[in-house]
Amino acid sequence: MARARAVPVPPPLGVRGRIHHVAIVVRSLDEALAFYRDILDLSLETVMDIPNDRVRIAFLTAGDSKIELVEPTDDTTGVARFLAGKGEGFHHVCLEVLNLAEELTRLGIDGIELIDTAPRRGAEGPVAFLHPRSCHGVLVELIEAPGGPAWRSLGYPTP
Repeated sequence: MARARAVPVPPPLGVRGRIHHVAIVVRSLDEALAFYRDILDLSLETVMDIPNDRVRIAFLTAGDSKIELVEPTDDTTGVARFLAGKGEGFHHVCLEVLNLAEELTRLGIDGIELIDTAPRRGAEGPVAFLHPRSCHGVLVELIEAPGGPAWRSLGYPTP
């Protein structure tokens, strides 16, 4: 009988123990807010345009985590294509890490397909995305914990 080969397990992410947010793509931010804010009674933290990503977003608090609603503002973006192909619904999960650049380096060495190879500016801090092909079909976003090294290098104010 053949023995099963052990698969090496990479060291764990430097996750601070929380899901920062889950993102939901919506057709209309205003209609979605009427449900999440008004019906589910989640506190609205912010609504903002993200011109570089051509989306309008809202963050609502849910305990120690958040829900991000994402509305495309341009029909040619990946978010707009996602909405057209799959409809409204779950888009990605965001995990908080201590040092984003170190995690990206480690994940790249371990063969994880990176969408972003270096931290970039996000709405709430330095972020990077991992490709769904390496994450069992789920788009994973990593965000650096407040005050981490990428905060300074990307010009964020000290939290």
